[in-house]
Amino acid sequence: MSQYFKTEVSIELICGDASFRRYFRVKHLANSYIVSDSPIELVPIMPFIYMAKAYEKAGLIAPKIIAQDELNGFVLQSDLGDEQLLNQLNEHSVTDLYRKALALLPKVATVTETEQGVLPVYDQAFVARELDIFTEWLLIKHLGLTLSHSDKKIIEHAFSVLTTSALEQPSVGMHRDFHSRNILVVDNELALIDFQDAVLGPVTYDAVSLLRDCYIKWPNEIIDSLKQEHWQLCLQQGLMSNSVTFTQYQTWFDLMGLQRHVKAAGIFARLNHRDGKAGYLKDIPLTLTYIVEVAALYPQLHQFGDWVKQHVLPKVNCA
Repeated sequence: MSQYFKTEVSIELICGDASFRRYFRVKHLANSYIVSDSPIELVPIMPFIYMAKAYEKAGLIAPKIIAQDELNGFVLQSDLGDEQLLNQLNEHSVTDLYRKALALLPKVATVTETEQGVLPVYDQAFVARELDIFTEWLLIKHLGLTLSHSDKKIIEHAFSVLTTSALEQPSVGMHRDFHSRNILVVDNELALIDFQDAVLGPVTYDAVSLLRDCYIKWPNEIIDSLKQEHWQLCLQQGLMSNSVTFTQYQTWFDLMGLQRHVKAAGIFARLNHRDGKAGYLKDIPLTLTYIVEVAALYPQLHQFGDWVKQHVLPKVNCA
């Protein structure tokens, strides 16, 4: 701080997040800033910096990068406040606020590269790594399950269905963690944070991250209406071919959400066991509930949904 500010500053630890980063609010004279502190061997800072600049160029509100220390993992950025979209959501406000958030996605979709080059591709190997977190960290590490040959076949089949669906979708610029905790309300506008893991990937991914949020669940009639609106938005903005019917879009959306919740359940378990962040365990039951509900709608996933309902959900609820 002394390298940038020539007079005294006050520094307050805000919090960490699901990564290894820490955040501080720095006050200098009448101004407020945010400093992120990242262990560079685990969380390099340049992807965040490049994405922040690319999002700003695309007309999105994101933290402005003021200064950086790449060797030590510090980023000084503008302070967008701490009013998460999540805090403003209720049954009366959710439709309008989610609609406003979905309206950002065409701009997000246009960001397919940064100064560093083209974004990483969400390919088959990428999907496999995400899905394997569920097996390794939730099923085996957290619940202590010993998977039989039959269990493994059920899981492998489901993962194959999910992977095929994800990879057949049109590919766009993807935030990859677009949900109500990573969207800030700033002067009645929506700002994006936590976008350093952006990739090129399925057109429904960010929409399902928002509408089927791992942290909060809304009535189906609200989500169904917004789903329809996002499908129409994608068609209007040329993000999908006009030949993509709503039925096809809905299948992509549902299976993308199921894949994301499989991954999230594994990540929440990993955060507890690897990183000592037990607070995320309480979010696992909702992710599994989504999995069971959506799998019941698709015959090719019935067996997986039933297996999760019988062998995983009861153990999680007792853990």
